[in-house]
Amino acid sequence: MASVSLAEIERTVQAALMRHGAGTFAAAEVARAVARAEATGNRICGLYYLESYCAQLRTGRVQGDVVPVVTAVRPSAIQVDALMGFAQPAFAYGLAPALDAARQYGVATLAVGHAHTCTSLGYFTEQIAQAGLIGLGMTNASPIVAPPGGKTRMIGTNPIAFSVPDGQGGLAMQFDQSTTTVALGKITMAKAAGEAIPEGWALDADGNPTTNPEAALAGSLVSMGGYKGWGFGLMAELLAAGMTGGVLSRDVKPLKAPEGPPHDLGQYYILIDPSTSDAFRNRLDALSAMIAEDAGGRMPGQRRVIADPADVDDAAWAQAQELALSD
Repeated sequence: MASVSLAEIERTVQAALMRHGAGTFAAAEVARAVARAEATGNRICGLYYLESYCAQLRTGRVQGDVVPVVTAVRPSAIQVDALMGFAQPAFAYGLAPALDAARQYGVATLAVGHAHTCTSLGYFTEQIAQAGLIGLGMTNASPIVAPPGGKTRMIGTNPIAFSVPDGQGGLAMQFDQSTTTVALGKITMAKAAGEAIPEGWALDADGNPTTNPEAALAGSLVSMGGYKGWGFGLMAELLAAGMTGGVLSRDVKPLKAPEGPPHDLGQYYILIDPSTSDAFRNRLDALSAMIAEDAGGRMPGQRRVIADPADVDDAAWAQAQELALSD
């Protein structure tokens, strides 16, 4: 593993993206997200994605130099058209007006449409919480999940993220999870490593449980908790596509394929001002204290470490440096 500062990761990723066609602001925002993913050990959403970003910039599958368009369709409903560009700069354009609306009205929504995959959804809800508001987000992805009892891919892993502020600029709680038993990236990484996957993660093309990652990728992933996870996945699907104008998962080609139509995905966020309730802070403190009474208990995200420098995969870092120097 290579030990690399977050600033160096950002500089290298930004340079790579700009050399492959991204504008300065878009490249900086994506680079910041990549560095944050590496800092938290989320390698699936970090440097692992850089080659794909660069390839898709070259082919036009993602537009790297567009300026997102922000519209307030209602006083507390902010929409951003990413114009088939990266999700990170589109979110950045919409965040300030969405925060202002939530502080004024108590609750606001931020709908980012026609965007590239956002990779780590919690990266965005965390920014909402750092601004003092509760953030709930959801998105959809390429189809890989069949209905319980079926075998036809209908929806994506469709993650949901939830971040709660601690009142001091940090997080009291955060979870960021797919609505499947496991994220798709863990299957692809197991395949690349030549490793088996645990039973219960996926089904083969005939709908049978499998521990073979290649068979899983040819089949479908399993919703967490069966019908319960399936329901949450459908909720994310409907809000992410229906409230943003993005496409349904079934119309999204594999996210990392270098060529093909733009992802055209949606990300949907709900911003809640906890100060509208006099009881919120007290209940949060009481809940945290109650959970801490159990030696093994903790609020999700409470013990997360932000590493700087971060330990990054040697091959991924070498590839990033090469991409930053290639034309």
